[in-house]
Amino acid sequence: MREHDVFSADGTRIRLWRTDADGPDVLLSPGLGAVPELWPDLPSARVHSWHHRGTLDSDRPADPARVEPADHVADALAVLDDGGVERCVVVGWSMGVTVAAELALRHPDRVSGLMLVTGAPGDAFAGALGFPGVPAPVRRLIGVGGVTALKAAGPLLDAVLHRVPVPDVGGVLGSLRRCLRHDWGWYFTLALALGRAPRLDLAGVTCPTTVLAGRYDFLARSDDVLGPVAALPQARVRVLPNTHFLPLEDPRVVVEELELLLDRADAVRRAVHEDVEGPLTPRSRPRA
Repeated sequence: MREHDVFSADGTRIRLWRTDADGPDVLLSPGLGAVPELWPDLPSARVHSWHHRGTLDSDRPADPARVEPADHVADALAVLDDGGVERCVVVGWSMGVTVAAELALRHPDRVSGLMLVTGAPGDAFAGALGFPGVPAPVRRLIGVGGVTALKAAGPLLDAVLHRVPVPDVGGVLGSLRRCLRHDWGWYFTLALALGRAPRLDLAGVTCPTTVLAGRYDFLARSDDVLGPVAALPQARVRVLPNTHFLPLEDPRVVVEELELLLDRADAVRRAVHEDVEGPLTPRSRPRA
């Protein structure tokens, strides 16, 4: 994996990361402030992703209000342009689902397939605290209030979490070291902006789509994850016996579903742009 800097449309310096695999391009719209180690390895795809503005090694925008979904979409486009990627499958996880869906709606020419993992496309707080009988307005109120309180407690969280001893090792445990060192006041500023974004109407999405929901996800109720794609004839949906952290709990399923989506996207591409005889399901990309 390699990291380097690009500049977004508003001039914000963004740190991207990219894997070196020889395969189709995949853009990962990550969970807020998530490090690469939290996502499964995808040995058959070249993955492009970035650190959200103001987190890890990316700069905050000069205008602190530039943290809306459209700004994150601009960051994603800068990553694609830097990699010379015109069109690819886009994967969103957690609050990254909002950004992935926004990208697919605003720039359908750049998205050949869409995979949404344990996250709703907008209005994220309405899907939190998915206990039976709790109406969406109450969940939304609790979510916004709770994150606002955490934002106010940012200096205290910094003082405590930045001092938590974590072994300097690799892998997921080592990544925890980086996550704990977020500027937590800024982190929850980003969370408020993304969580308050209105629910997106995905009726305009025409590319192959896959949605994975966790049955025991109390941060994104399965109904809120699946509902926006219910009317899409090309959507494949799965509800799995997992929580919000499905990519960590069952990475094999995530990788298998992404491989299947890559096949579906490739079949559509060949059907539309090439004169292909025979079945369109096998992927035409070279295999190592």
